[in-house]
Amino acid sequence: MDWLMASAIILLLVTVGAFSFYYRRLRRLAEENERAKSLVSDIVVSFNKQTQRQEEKLDAVIQKTLVFVSRNSRVESRLETHGNQIAQISTRIGELSTLKQEAEAHLKSLDQKIAEVTRSEEELMEKMKGLEEKSQRLAIPEANIEAVIPIKQERALAPLTPTELAVLETLANEGEKTAPEIKAKINLTREHTARLMKKLYESGYLERTTGKIPFAYRIKEEMQKILKKSEVKA
Repeated sequence: MDWLMASAIILLLVTVGAFSFYYRRLRRLAEENERAKSLVSDIVVSFNKQTQRQEEKLDAVIQKTLVFVSRNSRVESRLETHGNQIAQISTRIGELSTLKQEAEAHLKSLDQKIAEVTRSEEELMEKMKGLEEKSQRLAIPEANIEAVIPIKQERALAPLTPTELAVLETLANEGEKTAPEIKAKINLTREHTARLMKKLYESGYLERTTGKIPFAYRIKEEMQKILKKSEVKA
């Protein structure tokens, strides 16, 4: 009986000890489990925060990408516009190149014509020089006085207008004058006066000094005699 009681007590003590041991183990496991849950919760919260930050960064990248795409579209549109403008400019450059070639050909033709005119002037100068030398050999008194055909006596005044007679009388009374000086006397335009003086010279009424421009005109000596005879008869 005592042996059974002792065995029961020993078994109870062993059972209590085992229960206490396993209870402590279970408590530690529960505490470790709580710590693990807290750690996992912290990890999840941290992961969620990181995920949220990554999503925000991704959203920012998407926005930037959209902006870039929009700008790229505008750039492509501008590039297309610029391409059209460049094509137009190229066409205009081609047209200008053609015009340049035509202008160069025209200038070349003008240069040839100028060269021909220059040669003609040189030939004319040579001829004038030869005439001057010939005149000097013939002992003409004044080399720079141009004279034309002699005037036939009384019939010389018949074809003249009152204005032309006035010019001859002015030159006969006042001596040598230029076309602008005559213009002031007869009150005509510069062009009309120049044509009138040229006509009188070419008709043989006047002589002309060509040493300087404007030419100086003077009445021929025989014309002065005719005018004087006309005054005497009047």
